[in-house]
Amino acid sequence: MAQIMAPTTQCQMRITKHSLNASPMTAKTWSSLLLKQKKSGNTKSLSKFRVYALKSENSTINRLENLLNLDVTPYTDKIIAEYIWYVLMPETFDGGAQKDGNTRTVLYSKFAFFFNLLIGGSGIDLRSKSRTISRPVEHPSELPKWNYDGSSTGQAPGEDSEVILYPQAIFKDPFRGGNNILVICDTYTPAGEPIPTNKRARAAEIFSNQKVINEVPWYGIEQEYTLMQTNVQWPLGWPVGGYPGPQGPYYCGVGADKSFGRDISDAHYKACLYAGINISGTNGEVMPGQRITEQTGVVLTLDPKPIEGDWNGAGCHTNYSTKSMREEGGFEVIKKAILNLSLRHKEHISAYGEGNERRLTGKHETASINTFSWGVANRGCSIRVGRDTEKQGKGYLEDRRPASNMDPYIVTSLLAETTLLWEPTLEAEALAAQKLSLKV
Repeated sequence: MAQIMAPTTQCQMRITKHSLNASPMTAKTWSSLLLKQKKSGNTKSLSKFRVYALKSENSTINRLENLLNLDVTPYTDKIIAEYIWYVLMPETFDGGAQKDGNTRTVLYSKFAFFFNLLIGGSGIDLRSKSRTISRPVEHPSELPKWNYDGSSTGQAPGEDSEVILYPQAIFKDPFRGGNNILVICDTYTPAGEPIPTNKRARAAEIFSNQKVINEVPWYGIEQEYTLMQTNVQWPLGWPVGGYPGPQGPYYCGVGADKSFGRDISDAHYKACLYAGINISGTNGEVMPGQRITEQTGVVLTLDPKPIEGDWNGAGCHTNYSTKSMREEGGFEVIKKAILNLSLRHKEHISAYGEGNERRLTGKHETASINTFSWGVANRGCSIRVGRDTEKQGKGYLEDRRPASNMDPYIVTSLLAETTLLWEPTLEAEALAAQKLSLKV
């Protein structure tokens, strides 16, 4: 703090921005001030001076940062566990984070939580609160269940408002460091029933089916997002109220005039690796601005089409394979899966994200939302199969329909259900195969 004395009358001080950043006054400075007072003939005693305290921004920020970065491990075994959960209202969806297509999935998708926690997605109602734990832990089963007021989140009535948090996964906390952890939770009633917005519970049922277990499904979720300027709600890097040059140079672009928000993307990347998340990589997308945002004053949106017009939307393409698809003869299994997906197109579209109709128009590397299609190396199809998969006769498929605001619990479990558990009638299968020119 810097202190400045001003007379109680006839003296007003204008504090400039420079003075707020000034260092505290020294004895020499005080002598100079008092000397000037004497020269001006003002001999009023100091007791008639009023003291004003000026906040030194740099000093306060430095002190705060020192406390935030304080390592308490030499002094206590206690840690901070940040319990995190979603508050999803009916008919809304949330997002996921990019994951290697060759990494086996688990019974729930922790990447959606982590993506939104680190990046700070908007439109995603992410909540958290901190709890002191007596010692470091290695498994979520060592953590106590907790609760929160569901009436304050629109998930429970006021007369019976308690919602129970079940810890499901833990990660190293890249924000607090040390032994502190992030605890990913899902939500239940006091009677032990999953609340309606708990999408993980249904996904866990599907993934625990023996048929699904035997097929060892793998998922690679490619999360696209758009960074927005907070003051104008306009994409980062775009001139305010105007438009940048046409799409073309921005995809995987380099340079200050082509790549916007790289520092945010890199910070998220490193935070994921620190926490132990399997993230395969990052790149700038086709639309400029499609690239931790709380700290940088930038807003992230998962809207599938944040800017109308001749710009790509934001999706969450999901790579998917099963054990049978990855083995010899797997391409035939992929074709059968595509056939099943075509017959449940409407069910998938209804679960693949809000506002997706603004993105799936048949333009900008999308298929029409109303028509199912597939193709090899065709990014304008509902389902894309890679050239390598075709050449090797085995591999994976890419579902390009999910929007950027999709719920990975829903999408991953629905893919498994449709391709492994759901069986169409022979008649429907034959008609679909003919329509898609699929010989199965």
